[in-house]
Amino acid sequence: MKKQALISVSDKENITELAKGLIELDYDVISTGGTLRVLQEAGIPAKAVDEITGFPEILDGRVKTLHPVIHGGLLAKREEPTHQKQLEDNNISLIDVVVVNLYPFKKTLHKQGVSENDIIENIDIGGPTMLRAAAKNFTDVTVVVDPDDYSDVLDAIQKDTLNKQKRKQLAAKVFRHTAHYDAMIARYFTEDTKEEFPENYTVTYEKIQTLRYGENPHQKAAFYKDSTNTALSLATSKQLHGKELSFNNIQDANAALEILSEYKNPTAVAVKHMNPCGIGMADNLAEAFQRAYQADPISIFGGIVACNREIDQSTAEQLSEIFLEIVIAPSYTPEALETLTMKKNIRLLELPMNSQKQAYHKLTTVKGGMLIQDSDHKELTKDQLAFPTKNQPSEQELSDLLFAWKAVKHVKSNAIVLAKDNQTVGIGAGQMNRIGSATIAIEQAGENTKGAVLASDAFFPMPDTVEAAATAGVTAIIQPGGSKRDQESIDVCDENGIAMVFTGMRHFKH
Repeated sequence: MKKQALISVSDKENITELAKGLIELDYDVISTGGTLRVLQEAGIPAKAVDEITGFPEILDGRVKTLHPVIHGGLLAKREEPTHQKQLEDNNISLIDVVVVNLYPFKKTLHKQGVSENDIIENIDIGGPTMLRAAAKNFTDVTVVVDPDDYSDVLDAIQKDTLNKQKRKQLAAKVFRHTAHYDAMIARYFTEDTKEEFPENYTVTYEKIQTLRYGENPHQKAAFYKDSTNTALSLATSKQLHGKELSFNNIQDANAALEILSEYKNPTAVAVKHMNPCGIGMADNLAEAFQRAYQADPISIFGGIVACNREIDQSTAEQLSEIFLEIVIAPSYTPEALETLTMKKNIRLLELPMNSQKQAYHKLTTVKGGMLIQDSDHKELTKDQLAFPTKNQPSEQELSDLLFAWKAVKHVKSNAIVLAKDNQTVGIGAGQMNRIGSATIAIEQAGENTKGAVLASDAFFPMPDTVEAAATAGVTAIIQPGGSKRDQESIDVCDENGIAMVFTGMRHFKH
C-alpha cells in the first residue's frame, strides 16, 4: 500500500515543491481547504480530506480533520497487532507524513483595528490536534511544522536516513511550536480578562540569535524576543553597522532604552554596566549629548549611548571622538551615518522611539522559581508632591528635581543622583548604605554640587546624607519620605536653607 502524506498549511511557502517531491517518492497526498486549491492549481494530484473521511467540512471549516479516519491513521502503532486490526476493521489507512502549520494567530493579533471575532477565528484547533497526534506517534510518523525543514526531510526520505532520532527531533520542534502557540493564546485571554497573576503563568519567546557567550566566556547564552510585545524593544531594532551584540551589550542597551523612555525632550543617555553614567537633556540632540558626556567623561568610555532624536552630523562628530560599544537612535542623517561607520567596531542600532512608557510584567528567575512584578512605570506628577521644609524649590530647582527623580529610578539601589540644568552631575550606585552612594555622587560632581539638586531612590534612615549634601552645596532634595526619622532630615534642610520634596513613592532597583 502506498504511503500517505497529509498537508494542511497556512504558510504556503515552498509547499508545492514539497508536495511534488513526496509524489515523486510515491506518496499519496491528502489536503484541505486553501492548501488543497494551491496544490491542485500546481497540477499536484492531491485528494481532499473529505474524500478520505467520507464526511464534509462543516461549520465554516471549523471541523474538517477532526475525524477518527484521520486521527486513527496518525495514532496507530505499526507494531501493535490490535491497532492494525482495528484500522482494517474500520477501513482506515495509515498516515506516514504530516505537514502542518497553524492559523496566523500572532499576525492577526498585531493587526490594527482587528476585531475579537477575527482573533478568535484565527485560533487553530484541528492543526494543533494533528500535530500533537503525529508528534506523539513519532516512532512511526514524520511530522513537519517548519518550512525550513522541508528540503532536509525530503532528502532524508529519499536516502532512507529519516530514522527514529530525527523524527523525535521533529516531534520536539512540534511540541515547542504548539506550546508557543497556546501560550500566546493564553496570554491574550489572560490580559483581555484582566487576570494579573493567574494560577499558572505561561510565557513564550522566539529565538533571535545565539550569542558568543553570556556575562562571561564560560557561560552559554542566547537572545529571545517576546512574541506578543510591540512596545519599544531592543529585539525589534535594526543593526546598521558593527559586529553582533553580546549578552552584556544587550543588557546595557536595554537599560539605556528604559531610561530614555522617561524623557520627551531631546535627550542622550550614556550607560555603563546597566547604570546611567550620564544623562543630558537640551533643546537639541548635540547639546544633550554634550551634557551626557560632560556628566562623566571617564565612565562613558566603552559605554552605550541612546538618543531619542535623529543623530545629525554635529552629534555624530562628538560620538566619533570617543570609544563607544553601541549607539542607538531612531534614525541617522546620511552624513552622520557616514561619519560613524568609519569606526569599524561601533555598533549602530536604529529603533523608532516611543517616549510613552508601557506597563509590562518584569520577570526575574531565582533558583527553582520566578518572581513576577509590574514594571516600575508609575508617573510622578507635581500635585503628588509634598513640601515639608520651610524653603520651597524654585521653578528651576523643581524642574531639576523631577529630571533627577526620573534618573534615580534607573540606578541600582542604594541610589543617589545629583543634577543641575537638565544634566546629571554625579551618580552613586549600588552601595550597601545610602551615605556611601551619596559620597560617591558628591565626589564625582566636584564643584558642580554647588547649586545642584539631589534625588534619592528611598528615604533617609538618618540625616547623614542630608548633612553631606548641605556641606557640598546642594540646594534641593527629592526623596520618598516615610522614615521614622524624617523630621531630623527636615531639620537639617531648614538649618541650611535646603528645599526638600517628598514623593511618597520609592524606586528601589536591586
